[in-house]
Amino acid sequence: MESRDILFNLQDGIATITLNRPEKKNAFNLNMIRQWVEALEECRSNPAVKVVVVTGAGNAFCSGGDVGTLKPEDQTPLDSKNFLWKNVHRVALTLEDLDKPVIAAVNGVAVGAGLDMALMCDLRFAADTARFSEGYVKVGLVPGDGGAYFLPRLVGAAKALELLWTGDFIDAREALRIGMVNRVYPGDKLLDETYSFAERLATGPEVAIRAIKRAVYQCMRTDLRTALDMISSHFAVVQFTEDHAEGIKSFAQRRKPNFTTRDE
Repeated sequence: MESRDILFNLQDGIATITLNRPEKKNAFNLNMIRQWVEALEECRSNPAVKVVVVTGAGNAFCSGGDVGTLKPEDQTPLDSKNFLWKNVHRVALTLEDLDKPVIAAVNGVAVGAGLDMALMCDLRFAADTARFSEGYVKVGLVPGDGGAYFLPRLVGAAKALELLWTGDFIDAREALRIGMVNRVYPGDKLLDETYSFAERLATGPEVAIRAIKRAVYQCMRTDLRTALDMISSHFAVVQFTEDHAEGIKSFAQRRKPNFTTRDE
């Protein structure tokens, strides 16, 4: 899958989705959103995909929506709501259905919906030159792409409100300090380090890795008793995979496990 607005590549179990409007700092238009969803659906359905990396072309990750192409003059409030629900929000909802690891490699500025797109990924690795802003308030808007949902879960409600109310930019080090991003690397090392981590996941025990992702998000939405009941089911299934057998065998033999089998 390849187009002007989204580049898709799959190699050694790692799918890369590149936002490809560098002349617009990867601001998304309707075409990019649709192709973004298609790429995520391909990642979900293709068993060859083990890990997903999302990044931006050029010197930006995503500067949000390309307002000039997204807001017709005769748009009604209902049109605006439906545009978000039927198009932009499909990225978040499709990601929610994807139980494979998704890593955002934030190579530059991430603003507004562009930041929200990074927040909805599982992990965020940032270049040391990256900058982040929930800039909606500066144009009199509310966070329209999940920022009010994702950001408090990462940095806490008080810090999220500060960032949402001010729209202030923070740099990569501050984003790391408050828990918005997981790791920070020099810009020229970002993708190498991201792919190194992704390869570690791609060659790991796939069933367990996917079950862990589902368990973490499910546990965030439920009570302890329900969470423990759910995890006992996950544990029972994973315990009978070939990957678990290989892990036990390699541990006994004091060698690195070879998770080459994939239980479906």
